[in-house]
Amino acid sequence: MLLNWALVQSTLAQTIYTSDSSWVSFYSTTPIEDIEAVNAAATSMIEMSLKNIQFQVPTSAFQFENKMMQKHFNDGYLEPRKFPYATFRGKLSDSLDLSIDTIYRVEAIGMLNVHGIDRVGTFKGEMVCKDSVAALTVEFRIILEDHGVKIPGAIFDNVAKEVEVKMFFRYRPYRKTE
Repeated sequence: MLLNWALVQSTLAQTIYTSDSSWVSFYSTTPIEDIEAVNAAATSMIEMSLKNIQFQVPTSAFQFENKMMQKHFNDGYLEPRKFPYATFRGKLSDSLDLSIDTIYRVEAIGMLNVHGIDRVGTFKGEMVCKDSVAALTVEFRIILEDHGVKIPGAIFDNVAKEVEVKMFFRYRPYRKTE
């Protein structure tokens, strides 16, 4: 039996969505100071038939308003040279049809890797689908100690032990580039 590769690729394109735009931020607040950084270099993919979702965030791409904070972040906290990515691989709890204009409440359970340490994570968010484009927004918290992120004693009170993370991904059907 011969496979029609054009049909196979067309079917795959309909079941795989990749991000073409992203935005990730984290926020730490303490009585001493607030720290915020943003990153527009993350990527994500959803494989609809298996309900798989994954994302990859290059840790060196976080941008801080205060360049000294950015230096401390890169040199001492997340160590992007040693741990270049934060990742998540998980399963969506429900089946979705991103080709239908609607809004879904989504939940994914899987493995979050930050600073080289895996932890099971559950993420809840909202997926807005319109004209075959899907936009996912998610908010969650990370406890730094759970991922081996050490805060030096001299600035221990300046950095929260738990940081708020917000993510946005815009997905389109996968198109194979020739």
